This record gives sequence, C-alpha cells and structure tokens, in this order.
Amino acid sequence: MASSGNRRAAASAPAATPSTAPATPPRVGEQIQRLRNERKMTLDGLSRAAGVSKSMLSEIERDKANPTIAVAWRLTNALGVSLDQLFTASKAPEAISVAGPHDIPTLDGHDAKYQLRVWGPIELAGRFEWYELTLQAGGALVSNAHEPGTREHLTVLQGAMEIEADGATKRLKSADTARYVADVPHAIRNVGKGEAKALLVVIHG
Repeated sequence: MASSGNRRAAASAPAATPSTAPATPPRVGEQIQRLRNERKMTLDGLSRAAGVSKSMLSEIERDKANPTIAVAWRLTNALGVSLDQLFTASKAPEAISVAGPHDIPTLDGHDAKYQLRVWGPIELAGRFEWYELTLQAGGALVSNAHEPGTREHLTVLQGAMEIEADGATKRLKSADTARYVADVPHAIRNVGKGEAKALLVVIHG
C-alpha cells in the first residue's frame, strides 16, 4: 500500500502530455510529377529544360530523393511555377483567385517592337492561350507554324493591324476580329502610325 507521502507526490506530479507528431512533409515529387503531366512534358523534356539529370528527376518524382533548393528552383522555373506554388500545389483551388498586374508574365520583343502580356493561366499553356498584344508603329509579331489544327483569333482593340497567313493578307481596324490558320507561318503587323493593341487567342490543335 502506498504511503501518504507517496500519494501526495503522485497527486502533485504534472500530467504527461502526449508527444506531438511531426508534421508530414509535402510530397514534392508527386507535385512535380503532377505539374509535369498537366503541361504534357515528358521526363526527358523537363530534365533538359531544368538542367537536372533524368535519373535524379525520376528519383525525386518517386519521392526517393529530396531536391535541394537550387534543384527545386530549376524545376519550378522550367514548369513555370514559383517555389511556394510547388509546396501548396496540393491544396484545394480557391473559389476565386486574383492575379495582380505584377503577376502577369510579359514577353518583350524590343527589336520587333511588340509586347505580349500572358493573360491565360500556365496550366492551359499549349492548349488554350490568350494574350494582350501591343505593337508599336512598324512593329510585328512573326510566328512559325504551330501544331497542326491550331487557329488564332485576333480582335483589334486600338489602331490598325494586318494579318498574314497561308498566303493571304487582311487588314483590320479597331473592333474587327480575324480568325485564321496558325499551323503555317503567320504574322501580325501594325500598319498604323500609332500604337496598336489587340486580344490574341490561340487554340492549339
């Protein structure tokens, strides 16, 4: 039978607190593989684009190896996402997500006097894309043939533009829309004296 002193000691002892299990680390490999598949990139393609060996990438995707920050940065850069997106990619999408002006990628062709603002989300790249195209006076966006069946739709918002595709040429004024084949070399030119703007939609074949 325990003595009264022992009973008092037992009563005053602090209750044991259950140990907290460590947080489960994000499955980075699964996220990279998912992002790669969404972009229809092969293991070889991502390996070349990121400068990471195919064997290392395979190990990472199977969660057999953890990438260093430098390797993770190269992979996310090749996939078109930020590092924080890599670690939050498994969260449920927001009902409404808002991208500010600084979140919109911009492609500048200084010599050709054009600017493309990429309004479409990266996960639709290669399937359905839309851009805001700005051409300075004398500027042009000249493109090689896209995949078979690809078409472009261009609506002039300001100024005057000329479309050239498959041997045909059409001139457009503000509020005109041109729909044309883009699986052949094609070009969009500013034929006015001032800046011209347009909405460009690309639907890949």
